[in-house]
Amino acid sequence: MPPAKKRARTYDPGRIRTAVLTQFRSVREAVRALTPEQLALPTRLAGWTVRDLAAHVAMAVETVSRNLERAEPPKAELALLDWPFATAARAASISEDTLDLAAAHPDLNALYARTEERLTEAIATAPGGRLLAARTGAITLADYLVTRTVELVVHTDDLNAAVPGLDIPYDRQALAAATRLLADALAVKAPGGSTEVRIPPYAVVQCVEGPRHTRGTPPNVVETDPLTWIRLACGRSTWTDAVKEAKVSASGERADLGGLLPLLG
Repeated sequence: MPPAKKRARTYDPGRIRTAVLTQFRSVREAVRALTPEQLALPTRLAGWTVRDLAAHVAMAVETVSRNLERAEPPKAELALLDWPFATAARAASISEDTLDLAAAHPDLNALYARTEERLTEAIATAPGGRLLAARTGAITLADYLVTRTVELVVHTDDLNAAVPGLDIPYDRQALAAATRLLADALAVKAPGGSTEVRIPPYAVVQCVEGPRHTRGTPPNVVETDPLTWIRLACGRSTWTDAVKEAKVSASGERADLGGLLPLLG
């Protein structure tokens, strides 16, 4: 796991809490309206139906409430910028838990209602510095909630891709936080200053070893939109396809990020 040498940017705790709740509520409204036929559709996550994916979203959010109920760990083990690289090791167990949860809760509306109620109550007064015993390692509540924006935005996109016309909206703050965290993770994985990655309007990072750019137009520039970036960082799209489809603009000999993606397992 690459060390998080890059200092994490600051996120407004109040805005992040609101973003997590807003995005989850948008997903809840969409899931409530799904038909049995739509819930049975396949998704781009191998072996998961829309029902399984919807259950996973609830599970990803419920971890906040559940971890706040547990004893607080003695010390932090995970920095925010470590999190993207710590997820792969838990992928198999998370998939098993997701399928079990979906099977155990045929009434998704009830599951979502309970999850939202518990989340709202849990984060109303809990301090941001409170440590949580997360699967990936002890992490502060404030940082963990930023990771939930990634989970929510990524899986909102998965649901939209699986169900034609679903069009769940993306909360602006949630999309911004997810974009920035994953952009900063790229800079951790490939430290340097030879390539500028632009994801307007949310993030610009310098990365990749080589001559450092100081002024004027950078010799190596990558630019894309937030959702394309998130899909690349999370393995929903390949670099080759994104470039071919003109969803990514890349110029310069060090502008090929294909070997660095995806970031999340």
